[in-house]
Amino acid sequence: MDLEALVTSIENSGVGEWMRSSLKALPVVESIHVMAVALVFGTILIVDLRLLGIPNSRRPFTRVADELLSLTWGAFVIAAITGALMFAANAATYFDNAAFRWKMLLLLGAGINMAIFQFSTLKSVAAWDANSPTPRAGRIAGICSILLWTSVIFVGRWIGFTKGYDFEIPEDIELDFDFLGAVLQQHIQMLG
Repeated sequence: MDLEALVTSIENSGVGEWMRSSLKALPVVESIHVMAVALVFGTILIVDLRLLGIPNSRRPFTRVADELLSLTWGAFVIAAITGALMFAANAATYFDNAAFRWKMLLLLGAGINMAIFQFSTLKSVAAWDANSPTPRAGRIAGICSILLWTSVIFVGRWIGFTKGYDFEIPEDIELDFDFLGAVLQQHIQMLG
């Protein structure tokens, strides 16, 4: 099965049909998705700020990470499920959407950044866990994480405004800018 056929089958699935035909499904699922993404970003931001020593490095990194990352992963799972549901509703449109593709690449980048941090810098956490500056690699991972997740949010919001709508003006439409100028002139005279 080729990729286009897979995308079409996702869109034509029962889940895709339910998401498109239910009056409440899409707004509820999208709202849950936004809240889950906010929780993912908020908890990751706190961990990343700790990596940067903001506000300080007195609190052990391991404690901050242990307290927040379970929330992050739970919220990420919810965001992934709700994102998949929204994708199913208009899979072909999303698949061809540049903003959607950028979001997926940025998510992949965030995952790679996290994996590099987990398998390299985190191994030396005992040396910098509390009351010590985070090593340069940890600070770079924190900065990259903040930039990547911020970009995921910006590009994610972009998707809804670039879902393949045709914004070209049809050839048979005549725009009368003289009329618009006359209305504007009339309002200026009324104000003046």
